[in-house]
Amino acid sequence: MPSRRSKPRQYAVCLKNAGFPASLEVRKLYPVLDDSDAEANNLIRVIDESGDDYLYPARLFQRLTLPAEIQRALRLAS
Repeated sequence: MPSRRSKPRQYAVCLKNAGFPASLEVRKLYPVLDDSDAEANNLIRVIDESGDDYLYPARLFQRLTLPAEIQRALRLAS
């Protein structure tokens, strides 16, 4: 499946990295891309440090609702 290159509008914090210690950092904030197919399969699509997006089990993350000004600051910083 091709990568989704839409701009992230949500963020999630990694709660666990079981099975993915080299790829995910616990307590790190990750941009999330909308992917309804992934969500239907209990997966979440996040963007890592390389700028690429990958699917992970949704149970490893907690989505966050951030104020607009914080979301803007995060987008500008990346």
